[in-house]
Amino acid sequence: MSKLTNFSIFASFLGLWINSFFNEAVQIIIGFILIFSFGILHGANDLLLIDKTQSKFSALKFYKILGYYITVVILGAILFYFIPAFAITLFVIISGYHFGEQHWQFDLVNQTKTLNVFFYLFYGLLVLSLLFIFNSNEVQRIISDITKLHIPLEYISIFLYFSMACFIITCLFKYFKSDAFKKIVFQELLFLFVFAIIFKTSSLIWGFTIYFILWHSIPSMKDQINFLYGSVSFENFKKYFKSAFFYWIISLVGILLLYILFKNEYYFDALFFSFLAAITFPHVWVIVTMFKTKKAN
Repeated sequence: MSKLTNFSIFASFLGLWINSFFNEAVQIIIGFILIFSFGILHGANDLLLIDKTQSKFSALKFYKILGYYITVVILGAILFYFIPAFAITLFVIISGYHFGEQHWQFDLVNQTKTLNVFFYLFYGLLVLSLLFIFNSNEVQRIISDITKLHIPLEYISIFLYFSMACFIITCLFKYFKSDAFKKIVFQELLFLFVFAIIFKTSSLIWGFTIYFILWHSIPSMKDQINFLYGSVSFENFKKYFKSAFFYWIISLVGILLLYILFKNEYYFDALFFSFLAAITFPHVWVIVTMFKTKKAN
């Protein structure tokens, strides 16, 4: 296992200790601090990544792609406003793929592309469904706030069973096709078991924070720094932070304005979630492009 994986394991169990030591209110405060710092920061360098992946094109091409990026953000916000049920479904699917690709992209880099796509998707959906099933009442409330629809708790169970079945099927395909996969699959299944324990014993926000920060955001920043600067070091992290700082602050200001304007409104959760989802849609596209560029090089 890599040093980063060992760190994530240690920090995850530290998160379990925090869960037993602090009450839910404190967990939520710590969780949002981490999400607003590392979580938002890991997606704040998208424009620099676009510039890097499109370096062989003209500046006009870059601004055209930048226009597409901004358009996707606006379209995401429109989707959540007019057809929120479709938007939240799309958001879960895209986030699932994004989580799976980030977690597995080095281990599966030389394997069948189509199979990898489905494997990434169902792995990420399984992680999300585990989070949802152990916090089903809170998830049900948030979905109701966003869509104005009541989702029966049985639907969350069906989502878990579907994700698990599809993940097992794709796992079996990969197990019999790859010796490298055989060496790591049981370790990864153990990690899923650890995630389940964390989600079961934590609140929705704290469980999500542990996974999102330790197992997604920090590894993603590591990959981005390596892609942008050629190696991971403290000096390169400072460069990464400096280039992301302006866009990170803009995101935080946007969230703060939402809170100030709508904190007493019943639909603040919907607005907050929609804002994060809208900036997630283009981020996933940028990271997919980054991984493709790395593999091509």
